[in-house]
Amino acid sequence: MKTSKRPEQAAPIADGEQTLAVRDLRKYFPIKEGAMQRVAGHVKAVDGVSFDLKRGETLGLVGESGCGKTTLGRCVSGLTEPTDGGVYFGLSGDVQQRLDELLAIPAPDRTETERAELEELERLHRVDRLSRDSWRHYRRNCQVVFQESFASLNPRHLVKDIVGRPLRVHHEASGEELTGRVVDLLEQVGMGRQHLYRYPHQFSGGQRQRISIARALALDPELIVLDEPTSALDVSVQAQILNLLHELQREHHLTYLFISHDLSVVRHMADRIVVMYLGRVAEAGPTETIFDQPMHPYTEALLAASPDVTTGDESMPSLEGAVPDPAHPPSGCRFHTRCPVATPACGWDVDDVVRWLEDSNGMFDALTGVTRDSDFDAWFTFDDAQDAGRLGEAVQSDAVPASMRTALQEVTVDGNRIRVQFTPVDPVELTERGPDHVAACVLERRERNSS
Repeated sequence: MKTSKRPEQAAPIADGEQTLAVRDLRKYFPIKEGAMQRVAGHVKAVDGVSFDLKRGETLGLVGESGCGKTTLGRCVSGLTEPTDGGVYFGLSGDVQQRLDELLAIPAPDRTETERAELEELERLHRVDRLSRDSWRHYRRNCQVVFQESFASLNPRHLVKDIVGRPLRVHHEASGEELTGRVVDLLEQVGMGRQHLYRYPHQFSGGQRQRISIARALALDPELIVLDEPTSALDVSVQAQILNLLHELQREHHLTYLFISHDLSVVRHMADRIVVMYLGRVAEAGPTETIFDQPMHPYTEALLAASPDVTTGDESMPSLEGAVPDPAHPPSGCRFHTRCPVATPACGWDVDDVVRWLEDSNGMFDALTGVTRDSDFDAWFTFDDAQDAGRLGEAVQSDAVPASMRTALQEVTVDGNRIRVQFTPVDPVELTERGPDHVAACVLERRERNSS
């Protein structure tokens, strides 16, 4: 059997050390308009996400559809190149500590030696800057199981070819040895030799997902990205696949990045949880801490909206309203537009007025333009002075949330124009709420409970 030599700079890491470190990861997709397809803006699918993933653990990534979970998973697996920030693989504890120290220094303040050291660390460990040999090593050690198993399996290939392809590409086996390796992999996932010469359409959804898992295990990877691996399956089949993943993790000491919107599944699988909202981390911590002591209103709303999860706290209402446009995310806390306990300090801005106008009967139709001095200060121009006066009265009435009215600094009407100014706030950053537990909220839990 042929084996590909792993480069020294990308050697497997020891137990207990970091398998993966994500640092300030961003992925923006351009919005193009007009015949010339000029870039008019960007969809901020992932916008400054950081977390660590230790070897042998399962990290659950949860949130609503459109929050950036799958895009983040694709960046981690190398299928999508990030816009900024980085995914670092194979870091020892000392190397990661030094990397964080260098990244904490603003780029203009780094010395020539520090810049050279950071470039060297990124060349050795940052996924999108690896050399060809190191990239090949990473690809064999980071595999993906996709949500839709049928779409991820070539319908014209036999199971023998699908599961065996990674072994052929990396020159691990061929001929009869390849067939034997494929049979071993199929047996590990509850299938067997009788399935070698069948096509994907001849299997059930659960069986196809088992084939996908067998393919992911072929090269004995350290990390598997599981993107909604059971969401398309029946409940009974879900349990089988989840138990299979548990058994395989114990046998192979695998590390999982488990992406899901199903909180009951994540609670069963994950050691730690990262809750995402609109491209950013809202809360992160140990699984039981997240379920027993959530510190962000969005996490509480997700728990309240899940019929399979009992938290004992019935005070938080379910989520209402639509997720804002990721091309124009809210300032401050991005959840404040839907948050039942939002405060004036959460980041009300000009876009909140625009969203409110869009939902108001007829008022948005009379708006002809918005001139921004900043996110918190803008002039709204209407067809006539009467419409401008209507907006001035409306934004200071009970028609808008009380916290939004309080955040207003000034409302000035000038003919058919009106100036709306809000109190400027900084983005809400993650703060420590307990051991290995962080949340991005301006309120403490006791304040929310007394609201």
